[in-house]
Amino acid sequence: MQTVKDIATEIVAREGGYVNDPDDPGGATKYGVTIHTMRRLGLDLTGDGTVSSDDVKRLTKAQAVGIFIDHYFVKPRIADLPQPLQATVFDMQVNAGANAIKILQRLLAKVGYKVAVDGALGSKTLSAAALAMAVAPAHLVDAYGIERRNYYYALADRRKASRKYARRRDGGKGGWITRAEEFISSRYHLTPAQHRKRTATWA
Repeated sequence: MQTVKDIATEIVAREGGYVNDPDDPGGATKYGVTIHTMRRLGLDLTGDGTVSSDDVKRLTKAQAVGIFIDHYFVKPRIADLPQPLQATVFDMQVNAGANAIKILQRLLAKVGYKVAVDGALGSKTLSAAALAMAVAPAHLVDAYGIERRNYYYALADRRKASRKYARRRDGGKGGWITRAEEFISSRYHLTPAQHRKRTATWA
């Protein structure tokens, strides 16, 4: 069984090194840790009194792993979710913050559980997740991954600048979609034709 450190290390590897894409609201980012997160945590690695892109560039993989475990797994209580859900929700928490938990809450509400969509893992959401896992253990993780994929597509529908993350220049699946599908059983992956149909209205 993977440990949380294993999962965090995989996320760091998936996120890659330093980038500062003007189309990405996260701004300067390294190993998935954004400049906004570093400012919130006060990580002045250069010691000059401010947190800038230079501090992001100095971030190490080990520091990124520690940030993810402490602030994206332990603090939001992802450790209290059923174990099969932890990796995909954790990965999405790193990628999209509290939206990761909101996606789970919307899914739970869709199948009949009364939970607030507030982005926080309180007792009601955790109880509903445990019950849903007990009822449909073979399906809940896939269902979450599909909802996650739908979230990415919807985000790209609304924000033209984000479409390059969901669709490659050649029309194939972009990083967001392939990332979501890493946590979905292969039988639920979209075919290239289905992906192209889903994104056909994008300019």
